[in-house]
Amino acid sequence: MKDILNAPFVTEMIRTTASMYGQGWDERNGGNISLMLDRGQAEEYVDPGQVLRTIPTGFSAPELEGRDFLVTGTGKYFKNVRYEPEADLGLVRLTEGGTQAQLLWGYSDGGSFTSEFPTHMMSHAARLRTDPENRVVMHCHPVNLLAMTYVHPLDDRAFTRTLWQMSTECLVVFPDGVNVLPWMLCGTTQIGEATAEKMTTARLVVWAQHGIYGAGRNLDETFGLIETAEKAAEVYLKIAHLPRLHTITDEQLHLLEQRYSVRARPGFLD
Repeated sequence: MKDILNAPFVTEMIRTTASMYGQGWDERNGGNISLMLDRGQAEEYVDPGQVLRTIPTGFSAPELEGRDFLVTGTGKYFKNVRYEPEADLGLVRLTEGGTQAQLLWGYSDGGSFTSEFPTHMMSHAARLRTDPENRVVMHCHPVNLLAMTYVHPLDDRAFTRTLWQMSTECLVVFPDGVNVLPWMLCGTTQIGEATAEKMTTARLVVWAQHGIYGAGRNLDETFGLIETAEKAAEVYLKIAHLPRLHTITDEQLHLLEQRYSVRARPGFLD
């Protein structure tokens, strides 16, 4: 059996959590990540017959039955994951229609997965229906996107168009746009269901006055999605109080579609 601490999915998770903390996106124990492994990928590193303990999930997700997830732990600080990965991360397998999670490795101090685990799993299920290659759900608190939700209309189209206009790369990186939810109580089934519904049409879902959820095919792609949207939000906040003399027009955004073979979300461009 190979050492799981050398597994690419663990080393990539450690690197990503460190980068997110370094960006200031995950203060204290804020933020969480779940990475769905490909089938059979975990067996090189753990024996699925050796279940450390079983953790109730508090929800049902039959479409994720038997899938393995590497998930950050509840109450854990991203800045510490690199030093204590076996305590701060856990590898779980969903069973009993997703109502139970078998712990195969990690949470060595008796901890559990993030309190946002239901939202993550609902989002995974929603994204898999749209993109069977989706593997990551990532939640964090980027400062500028968070600030933007206090001063900008919380409308999917308007929010997306503003971000697209802030940087040429935005339409290319997230042509499906950004969806926005009003403030809701976090850690609940209700916000999980609302986020999953929004995930069917976009890989980025902003939680007003809280943070953002991103989804992607790997950790780098998902990090890059959030990073790009966050930079655009920063530009917006720097200029929002100033008269705008120039912008990226819809005609120019259509040119980007043609040049980079992407298609803006229907109805979001004039």
